[in-house]
Amino acid sequence: MKFGEHLRKALIKNYSFYYIAYDDLKHQLKKGLNDNDGEWNNELEEQFLNSLETELDKVYSFTKVKNTEVNRRIKESESFVYEVVDALHRYENHDPSITTPPSEEDFQDLEEELSDIIADVHDLAKFTRLNYTGFTKIIKKHDKTTNFTLKPVFHARLNNKAFYKDSYDNLIVKLSKLYDLVRTRGNPVKGDSSAGGSQQNFVRQTTKYWVHPDNITELKLIILKHLPVLVFNADKEFEAEDSAITSIYFDNKDMDLYYGRLRKDEGAEAIRLRWYGGMKSEQIFVERKTHREDWTGEKSVKARFGLKEKKVNSYLSGELSPQEIFEKARKDGKKSTQEIDNLERLAQEVQYRVLKEKYRPVMRSFYNRTAFQLPGDARVRISLDTELTMVREDNFDGYDRTHGNWRRMDIGVDYPFPQLPDRDVCRFPYAVLEVKLQTQMGQEPPAWVRDLVASHLVEAVPKFSKFIHGGATLLTDYVDLLPFWYTQMDVDIRKPKIQQEYGIQRNAPHRIENSTSGNDLDDEELTGYSGEVHFSNDINPLEEDLDESTPLLLPNTYSSRQTNSPVRNFFYHLYGKFLYYFNDDRTFTVKPGTNWDLNATFKDKIPKGKSICVPIRIEPKVYFANERTFLSWLSIGMLLGAVATTLLNYGSNSALTASIAFFITALFTIGYAIYKYLWRVINIREKNAVAYGDKFGPNMICAFIFGATFISFLFKFLEN
Repeated sequence: MKFGEHLRKALIKNYSFYYIAYDDLKHQLKKGLNDNDGEWNNELEEQFLNSLETELDKVYSFTKVKNTEVNRRIKESESFVYEVVDALHRYENHDPSITTPPSEEDFQDLEEELSDIIADVHDLAKFTRLNYTGFTKIIKKHDKTTNFTLKPVFHARLNNKAFYKDSYDNLIVKLSKLYDLVRTRGNPVKGDSSAGGSQQNFVRQTTKYWVHPDNITELKLIILKHLPVLVFNADKEFEAEDSAITSIYFDNKDMDLYYGRLRKDEGAEAIRLRWYGGMKSEQIFVERKTHREDWTGEKSVKARFGLKEKKVNSYLSGELSPQEIFEKARKDGKKSTQEIDNLERLAQEVQYRVLKEKYRPVMRSFYNRTAFQLPGDARVRISLDTELTMVREDNFDGYDRTHGNWRRMDIGVDYPFPQLPDRDVCRFPYAVLEVKLQTQMGQEPPAWVRDLVASHLVEAVPKFSKFIHGGATLLTDYVDLLPFWYTQMDVDIRKPKIQQEYGIQRNAPHRIENSTSGNDLDDEELTGYSGEVHFSNDINPLEEDLDESTPLLLPNTYSSRQTNSPVRNFFYHLYGKFLYYFNDDRTFTVKPGTNWDLNATFKDKIPKGKSICVPIRIEPKVYFANERTFLSWLSIGMLLGAVATTLLNYGSNSALTASIAFFITALFTIGYAIYKYLWRVINIREKNAVAYGDKFGPNMICAFIFGATFISFLFKFLEN
C-alpha cells in the first residue's frame, strides 16, 4: 500500500495531530506542478521548504515533550516501586514501624502503571519511526517529481533536530529493573551477571532470527515483561558504550575457517578475539568455537580465556607462551589446577593453529547487545544485537589495515563508522535475535518464547553467522561459496500481524494499538522478489478474496479446476485424483496477487563464478546404508547369475537363449551396482547436494528381467 494510507492506518490516535502532514505535503507538490504547467520554480520550492520545516518543528517538539513526560513518569514510578518494596522488606524483617504489609493490589497497580509506561515507550518509538520514514519519502518524492534537489539540504536540518536518533535503551534498562521488582514482588532473582568471564566451556541450543528495525523496540519491551535486561554492573549508571561488543575474526588468505564454518564440517573452528565496551577495554577474550556433528554424540562448544590487551600481539606472534599467561593464576591459587590446565591447553592449541596456518585478522563485527536473562540462570537467554556492522581487517589486497597490530585502530564503537570507505564496511540492515535454551530432554521451552518466535516480529534464519556474512559480503573476491541468505538480503522481512492480540497493549481496552510491523512502501517502490525465507507479503488489491490470513502457498487442487474445455477439465480431475491418492496432493502454487517472479532464479543474484553453499549433514549410517544397498544389489546379481547357470543344464536352444539373457542381466546388475556405489561414496565424501535415491536402476533391472523372461517364452514357443 502507499505510505500515506499506511500512515493513516498505523498512526496512534492520541498522537494524530502531531504526525507529519504527509498527504498535505504531497498535495502541495502535486498542486504546485499542476498550477504551473509542470514547472517547479524557486517560489514553490521556498513554500514547500517552509511547510516541511513547520512539520519538522511540530514532530521534533512533540517528541521532546513526550520524552520528558516518559522520563518523569519512570522517575515517579521508580520512587513508588522502591517505597512499596522497601515497606515489604521492612515488614518481613519485623520492623515495628510497618504494621501492615503492601497488598497484592498495590503490586498490581504498580504493574499496570509500568505496563502503561511501556506502552508509551512503544508508541513513542513507533511515532518517531513513522515520521522519519514520512520525511524521507516526501523528500524522495520531491526530488523525483521536481527539478530541485532537496535531500542533502534537508538531511542537515534533520540532523539538527534528530528526533529519530533518540535511544530508548536507557529507558528499557530502567523499566526492566522496575518491572522485575514488581513482577517478583520485591524478590528478584540474584546471581552472577558477569559478561561470561566465569564461563569457560558451555553448551547450549541457539536459534537465530532477523528483526526489522521497525520492530526492535517493541520486541525489547515484550521480552522485558518476562525476562529482565541482564546488567553486568548494576551499581554503574547505564551508558550506550556498555552494550557494545566487538569481535575480531581470524582466517588465512585461503579462507579455510570461513569454508569450514560455512559447510559445517565436523570439527570446523572459528577463532576470534572479543571485548566488551569501548576500545579502552583491557580485558580481551580469546575464543574458539568448534562445530560438532550430531552423530558424534557431542555438542558444538565455545571455549575462551582472558588476556590483557597489551599482551595480545606477543601471544599471537608466539613470543608470549601460554605457560607465562597463566603463571600468575597458578601462584594465586584462585582457580583449580585442572581448570588452569584446561585453559593453558586451549591457549596452546589456538596459538599453534594461528602460527601454523598463518591466521591473521580478516574481519571485525560490531554490535550493541541487549541481553535478557535471569542472573545466574542460563536456561533461557535472549539477546538482541542491533547496529550490526562488519568491517575488513585483512591485508589480502595489499593494504594492511591493522598496520601490524592485532586490530585496526582507526575506528572504535562510533557507529555507523562514517570514516570508512564503502569497500571496508557492511552495515547489516536488521537486528539479530538469538534465543538460547538449556532445556532437559523432552522439555518444551516456555510458552511465551514459543509465541515470540512464532510472531510477526521475527524472521527465522537458521545458522546465520556474522563471520560468514562478513566474509561473503566484504571478501567476495576471495571466496567461491556464499551462504543461502546472501541472495535474499533485498527481501522485505516485515510480515502482517498474525495474532491481533499479540504485542504491546495498554490495560485500557480503548487504547489497544497496532504493531509497528507493516509495509510502508510506495507503490512505485514495491519489490517483487522473495526467496527461501518467505514469500513477499505485498498483496494485489484486485484480489479481494484474499487477505492477510490466506496462506502464501495454496494447494494446487487440480480436481477442482474449471476451464472452458471439457476435455481439459476431465484430465485435470483425473490428475487431481492421482495426486490425492498417490502424492498426498503436495503440489503447490503461488498465491494469486503475490509479487513473485517465477522466472527469477537465485542465479540472477549470485556474483559470477560464485555458488550458494547448502550444508549437508552426513552421518555414519549414510555410509552403512550405501554399503547395505550395494550388497543387496550384488545378491540380486548373483541370484540372476545362478538362474542363468541353471538354465544351461536343460540343453535346449530356448534354455540357452534364456540363460544368455539372464547372464547379461546379471552382469548389468553387478556393474551398475558397482558404479552406483562408487558414485554415492564420492558424493557423500564431498557432501554434494545430489539425489541419492535411485529411480533409474530398479526400473531397468525389472525391464531386463522382463525381457529375459519374455525371450525365454518366445523361443520356447518358436521351438514348438
